[in-house]
Amino acid sequence: MWDADRNAARGTSGRPGGPGGGTGPDERPPAAQSGGRGTARRGAGAGEHPERAGETHAAAAAAGEVAYSAPEGGVPTVPPAGGSTAAAAEAATRDRGGDRLRFVGAATRRIARGIDLDEIVLGLCRATVPTFADAILVYLRDPLPVGDERPVGPVVLRLRRTDRIPLDPDTDSGRLSLLPSQPDLSPAVGGGPAAELCEVEAGGPLAEVLRGVRPVFGDSQAARAALPELLGEGPSVATGQRTVLAPLRGRRRVIGAAVFVRRPDRPPFEPDDLLVAAQLATHTALGVDKAVLYGREVYIADELQRTMLPDSLPQPTGVRLASRYLPAAETARVGGDWYDAIPLPGNRVALVVGDVMGHSMTSAAIMGQLRTTAQTLAGLDLPPQEVLHHLDEQAQRLGTDRMATCLYAVYDPVAHRIVVANAGHPPPILLHRGGRAEVLRVPPGAPIGVGGVDFEAVELDAPAGATLMLYTDGLVESRMRDVWTGIEQLRERLTATARLTGPNPPPLEPLCDEVLDMLGPGDRDDDVALLAARFEGIAPSDVAYWFLDPKAQTAGQARRLARRALARWDLDDLTDAVELLVSEVVTNAVRYAERPITLRLLRTDVLRCEVGDDVPQLPRLRQARPSDEGGRGLYLVNRMARRWGATRLSTGKVVWFELAMPS
Repeated sequence: MWDADRNAARGTSGRPGGPGGGTGPDERPPAAQSGGRGTARRGAGAGEHPERAGETHAAAAAAGEVAYSAPEGGVPTVPPAGGSTAAAAEAATRDRGGDRLRFVGAATRRIARGIDLDEIVLGLCRATVPTFADAILVYLRDPLPVGDERPVGPVVLRLRRTDRIPLDPDTDSGRLSLLPSQPDLSPAVGGGPAAELCEVEAGGPLAEVLRGVRPVFGDSQAARAALPELLGEGPSVATGQRTVLAPLRGRRRVIGAAVFVRRPDRPPFEPDDLLVAAQLATHTALGVDKAVLYGREVYIADELQRTMLPDSLPQPTGVRLASRYLPAAETARVGGDWYDAIPLPGNRVALVVGDVMGHSMTSAAIMGQLRTTAQTLAGLDLPPQEVLHHLDEQAQRLGTDRMATCLYAVYDPVAHRIVVANAGHPPPILLHRGGRAEVLRVPPGAPIGVGGVDFEAVELDAPAGATLMLYTDGLVESRMRDVWTGIEQLRERLTATARLTGPNPPPLEPLCDEVLDMLGPGDRDDDVALLAARFEGIAPSDVAYWFLDPKAQTAGQARRLARRALARWDLDDLTDAVELLVSEVVTNAVRYAERPITLRLLRTDVLRCEVGDDVPQLPRLRQARPSDEGGRGLYLVNRMARRWGATRLSTGKVVWFELAMPS
């Protein structure tokens, strides 16, 4: 800017023999002789040396910004010299216009770099203070509307951020630093701090300015009435064209306002500065809209992920469970990995872990459908290979490209056995009580969704004290290692951790944390789901099991067998209640069963009784009328038992109830 003013001064005064017609320095106008240097200083900034201004401009350009300044009055002071005055003024105006364009380009790039709301507002403040204004106040609607939402209630603006030039400039670097959010704006805004909240009155002056969208000077009639409503009655801004009120309009509606302020010792705003303020306001508003939509998507993704995964794991008798889930990245929190633990009849539990290809909203939705299908199939007590077969059919119904891997296992704490079926998933690892980690030999199978393939199940020992680790490939596979190398590293990590606790198995929760520690900072390319099951089992001495023929005398036989078992366990206090409830449940089973029924008592932290038959219809609790001779058996069970239920099996059903142990 200073160079342009200097060239203009030279052009108007003329050089010897030049086109300006001047004969020498003695014939230059007085302004060029005495005021040209002072004019250059004013063009560089208030009291700033022109060479220093050039260094500051170069430093700002190197930092990706453009120094934005103008001489007092907005037009460079040039000495009059005939017809050359208009040409010099036009050249200076073009230079100022080029500076404005470069400033707007750098400022909008800085605003666009922000992702969340605070980054975008901070980008606006740092791009404009001190280059364009000495202070700025940014108001946004509270709450901010999202997308096509139609806000209800009055429009409320909340002061989101303020910034200003500090009183003491940093003379070492030549730049003016920024203060933290919400600084004291008393040098620019008199009368105290600005209001935090402002309710926009419908049809009021502030509403009219916001509806007009275009920025206005503070001394305009509309702004003089709107600014007190926005800032509060106490604060006041500088008079003249030293304040600009710019509405922030997003894609569909006005979402806030920005106030730019210059101090009295700085040149006022020019009419072209309104165009600059409009550009800054537009880009900021669009960025805020983008941030709000992105925040809503992140919120939906988080809610979807939490809904798809279990809030808590059940704790059935004979097994302890722990789980972990890690998203692939903070910006892609939704994935297709899932885990589940589903209680089954007979104190058994189904352990499931799966991985839908990809980590998008679609993958999460497919994962939710497959998880729901798996829970439904588990409730039917189907064999693991049948569950995978039905999951494969469900994936094909969802689409031809819906692929997933899954491992389904059923643990029986009474038999101390586990049945496992696999559909293209990494094999589980069994950590024995002595510290030996073993990769189980499970048929790999084809992924779910391929179609036309059979799944095979294997039955393995599940000794008490052992720990089964189910996981997804994100734990063992990355760009730095293949899946089998990762499985071997996981096995070694489990072995090393077990050595620290000696003969006792390591605690389950710290063990899961130790397993996740094998992931390095850049070693996670996919979601990670981990499910750990510590087998405790139920001792044979705590189980009583009988087969009974469906005869009229079976109810009495069941009462006698239950009485003997309770006497053996020193639970005589429960004899009367158990005999009554067993008699009612067994009588109902004998009435409809055609094959032998089963009666099993389990002594754990509660006393559990299970009666199984070959009739698939589940009993239904109903209120018997006074004239009915029957129909009160389940009513008694419901009133006396701690819990009760009925589960449909592939071969019939099981009706069970639980009683609390005597204290």
